[in-house]
Amino acid sequence: MTDPIRVLLVDDHPVVRDGLHGQLQTAPDIVVAAEAGSAAEALALLHRHQVEVVVTDLRMPGIDGIELIAQIRSTYPEVEVLVLTTYESRQDVRGALAAGARSYLLKDTERARLFDAVRATARGRRTLSPSVQRQLDAEERSVDPVLSEREREVLALVAAGRTNAQVGAALFVGAATVKTHLQHIFAKLGASDRAAAVAIAYRRGLL
Repeated sequence: MTDPIRVLLVDDHPVVRDGLHGQLQTAPDIVVAAEAGSAAEALALLHRHQVEVVVTDLRMPGIDGIELIAQIRSTYPEVEVLVLTTYESRQDVRGALAAGARSYLLKDTERARLFDAVRATARGRRTLSPSVQRQLDAEERSVDPVLSEREREVLALVAAGRTNAQVGAALFVGAATVKTHLQHIFAKLGASDRAAAVAIAYRRGLL
């Protein structure tokens, strides 16, 4: 039997945390390791608890959810983040994904879908609420980012599974230059990571 997925819940409303805790505890492969009512408390708990997934709201007193996500991804890169919120504005969604959130769900999500999203997020796979996915798809159709020829070459090599060092060797540039190209690619495509950039590029016919 594999170890259960350990989750940290972050929401400033105790009733919401209690409800989520109760729901998640009914899944045999998910354990709520800790709960936090603020981002600062969550960061302190991450020092003491080993978790695979942080399930967090976005709007909280003090440090907001987007800054929390950025700090988690910077300090605990092995920990994945699933946003669970009532907010779905472009600014909120893009901000959370750009900060490093893996998944983004709204609080009207059904229990079974929430369980599946926690499992997928723990494995590094993205899950989005349907309305959030539609929003991102609409943005992709309305914007036509122009990738330079070198950016396309970099992205094609990344899609082939090459590391930054391998891409640099193939193109006769340094790994730092490859990283800069990737940052430009992420910004143009609205992608949060390499996998997302490749997926978006394929969907839009850029590769």
